[in-house]
Amino acid sequence: MEPVITDCTLCPRQCHADRTRGQGFCGGGGKVKLARAALHSWEEPCISGKKGSGTVFFSGCPLQCCFCQNYPISCENYGAEIPVERLAEIFLELQGQGAHNINLVSAGHYAPWVAEALRLCGDKLSIPVVYNSGGYESVNTLRLLEGKVDVYLPDLKYADQERALRYSGAADYFPVAAAAIREMVRQVGLPVFDKEGMLQKGVVIRHLVLPGGMKDSMSVLDWVARSFRPGEVLISLMSQYTPFYRSREFQELGRRVSTYEYNKVAGYMMDLGLTQGFMQERSSAKEEYTPEFALQGVFAPASEEKRDHC
Repeated sequence: MEPVITDCTLCPRQCHADRTRGQGFCGGGGKVKLARAALHSWEEPCISGKKGSGTVFFSGCPLQCCFCQNYPISCENYGAEIPVERLAEIFLELQGQGAHNINLVSAGHYAPWVAEALRLCGDKLSIPVVYNSGGYESVNTLRLLEGKVDVYLPDLKYADQERALRYSGAADYFPVAAAAIREMVRQVGLPVFDKEGMLQKGVVIRHLVLPGGMKDSMSVLDWVARSFRPGEVLISLMSQYTPFYRSREFQELGRRVSTYEYNKVAGYMMDLGLTQGFMQERSSAKEEYTPEFALQGVFAPASEEKRDHC
């Protein structure tokens, strides 16, 4: 059954949109909208593995960050609407292609649809479900997915209120994301790996080092070290920042992160004892690491469509 949202409070923006009649702040309407569903090899090694992560890119986003590398779908809302039954089929198709997991990218504003699609899959879906998020999440919405998500992969972008407001229009980003991450950890617990080193349960907190942002990055890491026991969460420190979308409107964001900046933050992370996780190679700051968005895998294969109409 297709979810019906007439007073939307799914994300922290609390825009109260009637999504049966139009779109919310995030760009979400009355049906799931996707831009891509395909195997993806550019996540952390414990997510992508050798066969790839079954990654589903949802259109729209409640954050609208000025430097988003996926801006054609997150900010410009490119994609195609599909029924919730098709979303369930996509999950199973990705599993059939050998995906290590189902990787839901920016799915919070479609959480009721995701929950219903996972219910429709039932026991047919036997691989972990990864919730890949900008971190700006409502705790109540996350609870719709409790028991359905195995791995949470949130960003923790900023600790500084002014930077969060300037770059994402969300002055409340840090307290909201901090509460969301605590809820994620409560739901899934300590990291669990299989014999091949693939993450089966747990939370990986991502932090992207921004140019001129060393102090804020260190504040983010301070919070993680204070909030969780050693090994309770994994850290993924990312160096891939590239000036995308509207970032050049902000002089300080018009360049890539320097090796000095990244190494300084990485060293601070080690000094805090945050040694379990991942550090990105500097070569990751390339535009080719952003996938093409052309509705790959969104619609049923032609042979299936033909059969459905027979």
